[in-house]
Amino acid sequence: MNLQNYDKLIFEISQKGHTGYDLPKSDVENYDLGAELGEYSRKEPARLPEVSELQIVRHYTALSNRNFGVESGPYPLGSCTMKYNPKINENIAALDGFANIHPAQAPETAQGALQLMYELQESLKEITQFDAVTLQPAAGAQGELAAIFTFKAYFRAKGELDQRRVILIPDSAHGTNPATAIVAGFETVELPSTPEGIIDVEAVRAAVGPDTAGIMITNPSTAGLFEKDAKEIVDIVHEAGGLAYYDGANLNAIMGITSPGAMGFDACHLNLHKTFTGPHGGGGPGSGPIGVNEKLAPFIPGPNVVKNGDKYEFATPEQSYGRVKGFFGNFGVNVRAYTYIRAMGAEGLRRASEDAVLNANYLRASLNHLYDCPFDKYDKFNKNDFVFDLTRQKKDYNVNAKDVGKRLLDYGVHAPTTYFPLIVHECLMVEPTETESKRDLDFVIDVFTKIAKEAEETPELVQEAPHNTPVRRLDEAGASRKPVLKYRFEDHESNPEGLQE
Repeated sequence: MNLQNYDKLIFEISQKGHTGYDLPKSDVENYDLGAELGEYSRKEPARLPEVSELQIVRHYTALSNRNFGVESGPYPLGSCTMKYNPKINENIAALDGFANIHPAQAPETAQGALQLMYELQESLKEITQFDAVTLQPAAGAQGELAAIFTFKAYFRAKGELDQRRVILIPDSAHGTNPATAIVAGFETVELPSTPEGIIDVEAVRAAVGPDTAGIMITNPSTAGLFEKDAKEIVDIVHEAGGLAYYDGANLNAIMGITSPGAMGFDACHLNLHKTFTGPHGGGGPGSGPIGVNEKLAPFIPGPNVVKNGDKYEFATPEQSYGRVKGFFGNFGVNVRAYTYIRAMGAEGLRRASEDAVLNANYLRASLNHLYDCPFDKYDKFNKNDFVFDLTRQKKDYNVNAKDVGKRLLDYGVHAPTTYFPLIVHECLMVEPTETESKRDLDFVIDVFTKIAKEAEETPELVQEAPHNTPVRRLDEAGASRKPVLKYRFEDHESNPEGLQE
């Protein structure tokens, strides 16, 4: 292990006089930006690390090797769908005509890119069974917000915006759902789940009224259960004059089998960076287009690509509330999603959903004698993910969900989502995805089995995990509440051989 490049910060390997570049003498006249910025100008030169090209390459290569990704090992992160991203996607996105065009150039000079965007919109309309799609949103959460802003524009046009103030949110919803509703200016009412883990229809019936703007539903839910009453719930909301939004986080369980449109929803967002194999994680990149039915189509954000004869051009719906992102969405991710959809075809997308469901149920059935499945007595089958409840392990061995998640890292398996959904207290939400082979699923089963035995026989081994990772267990609360966001030069200068605490 090269400690110089592996354990130290880039500032700590810095040595005065080292440089990783050699630029020619500039023929551009110097400009004093500081004089223009006045009090906002930098008072002293930026203190940047001084390293050679080889040092910086080794440093960042070492950092990349410390990171766990879907290409490192199984990554069963429930509801986030961390599946393999085919390399052909990267090859297509790197083509000169896609990678090196500029969003400000004239549309007639980028017809191939516009054609791709148009055909992607049409494909997503077919998959969702909606009437209009916009590629503007750059992430799932922004897609949610774009959809709820579309609801808002619709009610404003009807003269009902002051009346329609409430969005109904299931207690199993993604945290972004209530946050989106609040940011959009609505109030929220939480809907309880039944003992079966699905939305209580009678609670919906009791909650709707003349102030209902809509409901936000994930189907399958975050517990991996299909909301069998979704159509009835949507009808109840519609009868009250509200609208229904479909959170597309788990669309990869139903592609080619059913759709948000078939369930009666008015709008949805799609995570192209999840369901359609755009890479994601670590804050980006992402793409979260929304689809809407005919009555909401005039209000969606734009501009969007339309076909005019044999030409493609941009147009914004007449009653659109405007943009949600600069230029035209996250084009690079959209290219990757388009490539995936064209490569898979309708039959391939359906097969992907079927395999995602098959893999999740294979894991669940193989492990539910060791870990409790809270809704097992109500529904013997999950969709693309499922949840374990480790309340029994916590009570009997003082081993909780986080401990098991940390211990998985020692065996080369990424931790599942922990403590979500909130309706399961010691929750592990597991999603193997369709891209894992049976061999790799069996490896995951073997690891979970070993950890269950460790929790019973040597619980301290699990409680103190991880043991084999470059960084041991961290103070997560401290890192969130008191983050150190800049390098302290004075610490290094007083102790140049010491590492940052």
